[in-house]
Amino acid sequence: MRALTYVVLMFTLSLTMATTMSAFAVEQTVPTEDGTLDVRLMYDTIELGDLTRLSIDFINPQTEKVQVHIDYIVTVSNNSGQSIFGPIPLTHTSEGSVKIPVLFEQEGEYIMDVQVEGILFNLIPAEIASFGITVVNNTATPPENVVQTDSPPMLDEVDNSNTNTNTNTNTNDNDSIDGGGCLIATAAYGSELAPQVQRLREIRDNVVLSTNSGTTFMTEFNQMYYSFSPFVADLEREYPIFKEVVKTTLTPLLMSLSLLLDYVEPGSEELILVYGVSIILLNIGMYVVIPVLVSIMLLRMCARMVKKKMIQN
Repeated sequence: MRALTYVVLMFTLSLTMATTMSAFAVEQTVPTEDGTLDVRLMYDTIELGDLTRLSIDFINPQTEKVQVHIDYIVTVSNNSGQSIFGPIPLTHTSEGSVKIPVLFEQEGEYIMDVQVEGILFNLIPAEIASFGITVVNNTATPPENVVQTDSPPMLDEVDNSNTNTNTNTNTNDNDSIDGGGCLIATAAYGSELAPQVQRLREIRDNVVLSTNSGTTFMTEFNQMYYSFSPFVADLEREYPIFKEVVKTTLTPLLMSLSLLLDYVEPGSEELILVYGVSIILLNIGMYVVIPVLVSIMLLRMCARMVKKKMIQN
Protein backbone atom coordinates (compact mmCIF):
# COMPACT_ATOMS: atom_id res chain seq x y z
CA MET A 1 0.00 0.00 0.00
CA ARG A 2 2.84 2.35 0.87
CA ALA A 3 4.60 1.48 -2.37
CA LEU A 4 1.46 2.24 -4.37
CA THR A 5 1.01 5.57 -2.56
CA TYR A 6 4.64 6.44 -3.27
CA VAL A 7 4.27 5.61 -6.98
CA VAL A 8 1.11 7.72 -7.27
CA LEU A 9 2.78 10.61 -5.43
CA MET A 10 5.87 10.51 -7.64
CA PHE A 11 3.75 10.30 -10.79
CA THR A 12 1.68 13.30 -9.70
CA LEU A 13 4.81 15.28 -8.84
CA SER A 14 6.44 14.42 -12.17
CA LEU A 15 3.32 15.37 -14.09
CA THR A 16 3.08 18.67 -12.23
CA MET A 17 6.73 19.50 -12.90
CA ALA A 18 6.41 18.58 -16.56
CA THR A 19 3.33 20.74 -16.91
CA THR A 20 4.83 23.77 -15.20
CA MET A 21 8.22 23.54 -16.85
CA SER A 22 6.77 23.21 -20.33
CA ALA A 23 5.48 26.78 -20.24
CA PHE A 24 7.95 29.60 -20.80
CA ALA A 25 7.71 32.64 -18.51
CA VAL A 26 9.84 35.70 -17.83
CA GLU A 27 10.04 37.85 -14.73
CA GLN A 28 11.83 41.18 -14.44
CA THR A 29 11.91 43.52 -11.43
CA VAL A 30 13.24 47.05 -11.91
CA PRO A 31 13.17 50.01 -9.48
CA THR A 32 11.83 53.36 -10.58
CA GLU A 33 14.40 56.09 -11.17
CA ASP A 34 14.39 57.39 -7.57
CA GLY A 35 13.70 54.02 -5.99
CA THR A 36 10.23 54.92 -4.73
CA LEU A 37 8.74 51.68 -6.10
CA ASP A 38 9.89 48.42 -7.60
CA VAL A 39 8.02 47.43 -10.76
CA ARG A 40 7.72 43.74 -11.62
CA LEU A 41 7.01 42.65 -15.19
CA MET A 42 5.91 39.09 -15.98
CA TYR A 43 4.73 37.41 -19.16
CA ASP A 44 4.38 34.03 -20.76
CA THR A 45 5.46 33.03 -24.27
CA ILE A 46 4.98 35.83 -26.80
CA GLU A 47 3.49 34.72 -30.10
CA LEU A 48 3.94 37.11 -33.00
CA GLY A 49 0.60 38.48 -34.19
CA ASP A 50 -1.24 37.50 -30.99
CA LEU A 51 -2.09 39.76 -28.08
CA THR A 52 0.25 39.19 -25.16
CA ARG A 53 -0.82 40.15 -21.65
CA LEU A 54 2.09 41.75 -19.82
CA SER A 55 1.52 41.52 -16.06
CA ILE A 56 2.72 44.46 -14.00
CA ASP A 57 3.01 44.58 -10.20
CA PHE A 58 3.87 47.75 -8.31
CA ILE A 59 5.94 46.70 -5.28
CA ASN A 60 6.61 48.71 -2.13
CA PRO A 61 10.36 48.17 -1.57
CA GLN A 62 9.99 48.55 2.21
CA THR A 63 7.24 45.97 2.68
CA GLU A 64 8.05 43.95 -0.48
CA LYS A 65 4.30 43.71 -1.05
CA VAL A 66 2.08 45.00 -3.85
CA GLN A 67 1.38 48.71 -3.39
CA VAL A 68 -2.27 49.63 -3.91
CA HIS A 69 -3.60 52.78 -5.60
CA ILE A 70 -1.03 53.67 -8.23
CA ASP A 71 -1.35 56.20 -11.07
CA TYR A 72 0.76 55.15 -14.03
CA ILE A 73 1.43 55.44 -17.77
CA VAL A 74 2.71 52.59 -19.97
CA THR A 75 4.50 52.82 -23.31
CA VAL A 76 6.01 50.01 -25.40
CA SER A 77 8.37 51.02 -28.23
CA ASN A 78 10.49 49.17 -30.77
CA ASN A 79 14.23 49.67 -31.24
CA SER A 80 13.52 52.59 -33.59
CA GLY A 81 11.70 54.45 -30.85
CA GLN A 82 8.32 53.97 -32.53
CA SER A 83 5.50 53.25 -30.11
CA ILE A 84 3.61 49.99 -30.67
CA PHE A 85 1.49 50.50 -27.55
CA GLY A 86 0.60 53.73 -25.75
CA PRO A 87 1.41 55.94 -24.16
CA ILE A 88 -1.90 55.31 -22.41
CA PRO A 89 -3.54 58.20 -20.53
CA LEU A 90 -2.71 58.47 -16.83
CA THR A 91 -4.44 55.42 -15.38
CA HIS A 92 -5.31 54.40 -11.81
CA THR A 93 -5.19 50.88 -10.41
CA SER A 94 -6.67 50.23 -7.00
CA GLU A 95 -5.18 46.73 -6.82
CA GLY A 96 -1.57 47.61 -7.64
CA SER A 97 -1.48 44.86 -10.29
CA VAL A 98 -2.54 45.17 -13.93
CA LYS A 99 -2.37 43.27 -17.21
CA ILE A 100 -1.49 45.21 -20.35
CA PRO A 101 -2.44 43.67 -23.74
CA VAL A 102 0.32 44.31 -26.28
CA LEU A 103 0.56 43.09 -29.88
CA PHE A 104 4.08 42.16 -31.05
CA GLU A 105 4.08 41.79 -34.84
CA GLN A 106 7.82 41.64 -35.53
CA GLU A 107 10.91 40.14 -33.99
CA GLY A 108 13.37 42.53 -32.41
CA GLU A 109 14.22 44.58 -29.34
CA TYR A 110 11.47 46.42 -27.46
CA ILE A 111 11.48 48.84 -24.55
CA MET A 112 8.61 49.02 -22.09
CA ASP A 113 8.45 52.19 -19.96
CA VAL A 114 6.26 52.22 -16.86
CA GLN A 115 5.91 55.76 -15.56
CA VAL A 116 4.57 56.21 -12.01
CA GLU A 117 2.98 59.57 -11.17
CA GLY A 118 0.86 58.89 -8.09
CA ILE A 119 0.73 56.71 -4.98
CA LEU A 120 -2.29 56.46 -2.66
CA PHE A 121 -4.01 59.37 -4.43
CA ASN A 122 -0.99 61.62 -3.89
CA LEU A 123 0.88 62.94 -6.92
CA ILE A 124 4.65 62.36 -7.04
CA PRO A 125 7.32 63.53 -9.49
CA ALA A 126 7.20 61.14 -12.43
CA GLU A 127 9.51 58.12 -12.08
CA ILE A 128 10.11 55.60 -14.86
CA ALA A 129 11.04 51.93 -14.75
CA SER A 130 12.28 50.61 -18.12
CA PHE A 131 12.26 46.99 -19.29
CA GLY A 132 13.95 45.36 -22.24
CA ILE A 133 12.05 42.69 -24.17
CA THR A 134 13.71 40.67 -26.93
CA VAL A 135 11.31 38.87 -29.27
CA VAL A 136 12.97 36.09 -31.28
CA ASN A 137 11.38 33.09 -33.01
CA ASN A 138 7.95 33.73 -31.55
CA THR A 139 9.30 33.87 -28.01
CA ALA A 140 10.39 36.69 -25.75
CA THR A 141 13.52 36.66 -23.66
CA PRO A 142 14.76 39.16 -21.10
CA PRO A 143 18.06 40.99 -21.42
CA GLU A 144 21.06 39.81 -19.41
CA ASN A 145 20.98 39.94 -15.59
CA VAL A 146 17.21 39.50 -15.51
CA VAL A 147 15.55 36.76 -13.48
CA GLN A 148 13.86 34.10 -15.59
CA THR A 149 11.51 31.66 -13.87
CA ASP A 150 10.98 28.02 -14.77
CA SER A 151 7.24 28.16 -14.30
CA PRO A 152 4.51 30.67 -14.94
CA PRO A 153 4.21 33.20 -12.09
CA MET A 154 1.14 33.11 -9.94
CA LEU A 155 -0.69 36.38 -10.42
CA ASP A 156 -4.25 37.32 -9.63
CA GLU A 157 -6.02 38.12 -12.86
CA VAL A 158 -6.30 41.90 -13.08
CA ASP A 159 -7.44 43.41 -16.34
CA ASN A 160 -8.83 46.74 -17.50
CA SER A 161 -11.92 46.33 -15.32
CA ASN A 162 -9.76 47.05 -12.28
CA THR A 163 -8.15 50.17 -13.67
CA ASN A 164 -9.51 53.52 -14.63
CA THR A 165 -8.12 55.99 -17.15
CA ASN A 166 -7.23 59.31 -15.62
CA THR A 167 -7.19 62.25 -17.98
CA ASN A 168 -6.83 64.73 -15.09
CA THR A 169 -4.24 64.79 -12.31
CA ASN A 170 -6.43 62.67 -10.06
CA THR A 171 -8.60 59.58 -10.35
CA ASN A 172 -11.23 59.60 -13.02
CA ASP A 173 -13.40 56.72 -14.11
CA ASN A 174 -14.37 57.03 -17.72
CA ASP A 175 -13.34 53.53 -18.74
CA SER A 176 -14.01 51.37 -15.69
CA ILE A 177 -17.09 50.46 -13.71
CA ASP A 178 -15.73 49.78 -10.27
CA GLY A 179 -13.57 52.91 -10.13
CA GLY A 180 -11.14 51.46 -7.62
CA GLY A 181 -12.94 52.39 -4.41
CA CYS A 182 -14.70 55.22 -2.64
CA LEU A 183 -12.18 58.01 -2.24
CA ILE A 184 -14.31 60.07 0.15
CA ALA A 185 -15.14 57.18 2.46
CA THR A 186 -11.55 55.90 2.39
CA ALA A 187 -10.24 59.32 3.42
CA ALA A 188 -12.96 59.68 6.07
CA TYR A 189 -12.36 56.33 7.75
CA GLY A 190 -8.61 56.36 7.23
CA SER A 191 -8.17 53.10 5.34
CA GLU A 192 -9.59 51.13 2.43
CA LEU A 193 -9.77 48.20 4.87
CA ALA A 194 -12.12 50.03 7.24
CA PRO A 195 -15.39 48.07 7.76
CA GLN A 196 -17.47 50.95 6.41
CA VAL A 197 -15.45 51.11 3.18
CA GLN A 198 -15.55 47.34 2.79
CA ARG A 199 -19.32 47.49 3.29
CA LEU A 200 -19.65 49.97 0.42
CA ARG A 201 -17.47 47.79 -1.80
CA GLU A 202 -19.52 44.71 -0.92
CA ILE A 203 -22.75 46.50 -1.83
CA ARG A 204 -21.28 47.70 -5.12
CA ASP A 205 -19.64 44.45 -6.21
CA ASN A 206 -22.13 41.88 -4.93
CA VAL A 207 -25.43 43.68 -5.51
CA VAL A 208 -25.30 46.74 -7.75
CA LEU A 209 -22.87 45.40 -10.38
CA SER A 210 -24.69 42.06 -10.52
CA THR A 211 -27.41 43.63 -12.69
CA ASN A 212 -27.39 45.45 -16.02
CA SER A 213 -29.29 48.43 -14.65
CA GLY A 214 -26.92 48.66 -11.70
CA THR A 215 -23.89 48.50 -13.97
CA THR A 216 -25.31 51.28 -16.15
CA PHE A 217 -26.01 53.39 -13.08
CA MET A 218 -22.48 52.92 -11.71
CA THR A 219 -20.94 53.86 -15.05
CA GLU A 220 -22.84 57.16 -15.13
CA PHE A 221 -22.39 57.76 -11.40
CA ASN A 222 -18.61 57.25 -11.53
CA GLN A 223 -18.22 59.85 -14.27
CA MET A 224 -19.82 62.40 -11.96
CA TYR A 225 -18.36 61.12 -8.68
CA TYR A 226 -14.71 61.07 -9.73
CA SER A 227 -14.97 64.63 -11.03
CA PHE A 228 -15.07 65.99 -7.46
CA SER A 229 -14.23 63.18 -5.00
CA PRO A 230 -10.41 63.56 -5.20
CA PHE A 231 -10.79 67.22 -4.17
CA VAL A 232 -13.05 66.31 -1.23
CA ALA A 233 -10.69 63.52 -0.16
CA ASP A 234 -7.76 65.96 -0.16
CA LEU A 235 -9.75 68.37 2.05
CA GLU A 236 -10.48 65.54 4.48
CA ARG A 237 -6.77 64.75 4.82
CA GLU A 238 -5.90 68.42 5.25
CA TYR A 239 -8.65 69.40 7.70
CA PRO A 240 -9.46 66.83 10.44
CA ILE A 241 -12.63 68.68 11.48
CA PHE A 242 -13.97 68.46 7.94
CA LYS A 243 -13.06 64.77 7.95
CA GLU A 244 -15.22 64.19 11.06
CA VAL A 245 -18.11 66.11 9.50
CA VAL A 246 -17.94 63.93 6.38
CA LYS A 247 -17.75 60.79 8.49
CA THR A 248 -20.90 61.80 10.39
CA THR A 249 -22.64 62.71 7.14
CA LEU A 250 -21.86 59.31 5.62
CA THR A 251 -23.55 57.38 8.44
CA PRO A 252 -27.17 57.74 7.17
CA LEU A 253 -25.99 56.86 3.65
CA LEU A 254 -24.34 53.66 4.84
CA MET A 255 -27.43 52.68 6.80
CA SER A 256 -29.71 53.21 3.82
CA LEU A 257 -27.42 51.39 1.37
CA SER A 258 -27.25 48.41 3.71
CA LEU A 259 -30.87 47.75 2.76
CA LEU A 260 -29.58 46.53 -0.59
CA LEU A 261 -27.54 43.77 1.05
CA ASP A 262 -30.39 42.81 3.36
CA TYR A 263 -33.27 42.71 0.88
CA VAL A 264 -31.95 42.55 -2.69
CA GLU A 265 -30.82 39.27 -4.19
CA PRO A 266 -27.80 39.52 -6.50
CA GLY A 267 -28.86 39.61 -10.14
CA SER A 268 -32.43 40.71 -9.48
CA GLU A 269 -33.18 43.53 -11.93
CA GLU A 270 -36.63 44.24 -10.46
CA LEU A 271 -35.48 44.48 -6.84
CA ILE A 272 -32.42 46.59 -7.65
CA LEU A 273 -34.62 49.06 -9.51
CA VAL A 274 -37.27 49.26 -6.77
CA TYR A 275 -34.87 49.49 -3.85
CA GLY A 276 -32.37 51.59 -5.80
CA VAL A 277 -34.91 54.27 -6.68
CA SER A 278 -36.31 54.16 -3.14
CA ILE A 279 -32.88 54.61 -1.58
CA ILE A 280 -32.04 57.46 -3.95
CA LEU A 281 -35.27 59.24 -2.99
CA LEU A 282 -34.64 58.51 0.70
CA ASN A 283 -31.17 60.05 0.53
CA ILE A 284 -32.45 63.06 -1.40
CA GLY A 285 -34.91 63.52 1.43
CA MET A 286 -32.24 63.18 4.13
CA TYR A 287 -29.53 65.26 2.49
CA VAL A 288 -31.57 67.84 0.55
CA VAL A 289 -35.25 68.11 1.50
CA ILE A 290 -34.86 67.96 5.30
CA PRO A 291 -31.98 70.50 5.44
CA VAL A 292 -33.95 72.83 3.15
CA LEU A 293 -37.08 72.53 5.31
CA VAL A 294 -35.09 73.10 8.49
CA SER A 295 -33.43 76.15 6.94
CA ILE A 296 -36.82 77.55 5.90
CA MET A 297 -38.21 77.01 9.41
CA LEU A 298 -35.21 78.73 10.99
CA LEU A 299 -35.51 81.66 8.60
CA ARG A 300 -39.20 82.04 9.43
CA MET A 301 -38.46 81.89 13.15
CA CYS A 302 -35.80 84.56 12.78
CA ALA A 303 -38.16 86.71 10.72
CA ARG A 304 -40.89 86.42 13.37
CA MET A 305 -38.45 87.34 16.14
CA VAL A 306 -37.24 90.37 14.21
CA LYS A 307 -40.82 91.42 13.42
CA LYS A 308 -41.82 90.97 17.05
CA LYS A 309 -38.95 93.17 18.26
CA MET A 310 -39.81 95.83 15.70
CA ILE A 311 -43.43 95.89 16.94
CA GLN A 312 -42.28 96.13 20.58
CA ASN A 313 -40.03 99.03 19.73
